[in-house]
Amino acid sequence: MTTIRKGYRFRLRPTRVQRLGLVRMAGARRWVWNWALARRIDHYREYGAMLTRGALCRELTILKRQPTTLWLQKIDAQALQASVRDVDQAFQNFFARRARFPRFKSKKWDRPTFRIPQRVKIANGRVFIPKIGWVRLRQSRPIDGRITSTTFTEDKLGHWGVSFGTAIEMPDPPSRPLDPERVVGIDQGLANFVVLSNGMRIAAPRYFRKSERSLCRAQRRLSRRRPGSRRRHRARLRIAALYRRVSNRRLDFTHKVTTQLVRTYDALCLQDLAVTGLARTKLAKSVQDAALGQLLLQLRYKTKWNHRQLALVDRWFPSSQLCSQCGTRNNRLSLNDGIWRCACGALHDRDINAAINIRTQGLRLLGVAAGHAETKNARRETVRLSTRAGLDETRISGLIRRECQG
Repeated sequence: MTTIRKGYRFRLRPTRVQRLGLVRMAGARRWVWNWALARRIDHYREYGAMLTRGALCRELTILKRQPTTLWLQKIDAQALQASVRDVDQAFQNFFARRARFPRFKSKKWDRPTFRIPQRVKIANGRVFIPKIGWVRLRQSRPIDGRITSTTFTEDKLGHWGVSFGTAIEMPDPPSRPLDPERVVGIDQGLANFVVLSNGMRIAAPRYFRKSERSLCRAQRRLSRRRPGSRRRHRARLRIAALYRRVSNRRLDFTHKVTTQLVRTYDALCLQDLAVTGLARTKLAKSVQDAALGQLLLQLRYKTKWNHRQLALVDRWFPSSQLCSQCGTRNNRLSLNDGIWRCACGALHDRDINAAINIRTQGLRLLGVAAGHAETKNARRETVRLSTRAGLDETRISGLIRRECQG
């Protein structure tokens, strides 16, 4: 048995009084964060040592009895202790060089959120929140497994949502040999969301590009509104709604593609792209609109949930420059060369050729390449390819004609 983690997110439907209670809980969480951070900084300046999490929790218990901070007793104790735990984790990340030094949270810019590890129950389309009560929610599917943590968050539109983290015991996958015929290589791009080694293409939807004009008009309308006015507030909500719609459509599209890939193939071969570096180039807007990192993120856990295999090819592997038939590398290949001919005579579509090379390299990483010798990959190792490495002259001519006519 293997324990896997799953997350479920639903939208809450609180009343006006319950909404005020949620805002109060989020404000107390922010206040305790700033208090714990200030205490650790002051203690280090005075004694040269850091306060432990246990010491802060004991001080927090005493603080709740002070006359000026009696209002903390109206807040769930676990939510306050979770904020202290977050401060401790932030310092651990800082000392491990995974994050910068923790900062104080501003009421204006900090997103209202809080976490309750235990005592949260869900039943009959409602969720029980300590100190608030039963709150309705839009539950679209049942929750599997044991709930380990619950997080409540308010988005920029003022809608409150709840996220459940669960632990599920999953049986180990059956041991069986991997069929190379059910292995596919995936090449990511900006014009095409994915190109498969079998020739299938899925065009990039470009949701942000299509909504850019509406966003520009909404931004201009916001700039004309007087600061602090109701019309400026409505204009800001309009912009937030447009961005939320773009994000939801992009996420929904990515989920549908990854789910279909995982259900169709037993193993997926993908190149580990440096998405963070690509997002700093002049193509940053297109890279982020293509959701290159979201595809890999979803495939990582979906392959694990469905007992599939995922082979990640090194980011420096020259998948586009290698001939998938003879293994020769074309160093003169530019980004404008969508179709190119190798010295061996093979005519290649750039994206399909890259997907085939990724599949070949992925087969070697999965350990199923040996014993299926029909052609050679980039490292001169023999593998069997279930798809054609090159495209015939008639198909290439048709592709060129369609591109010219389009």
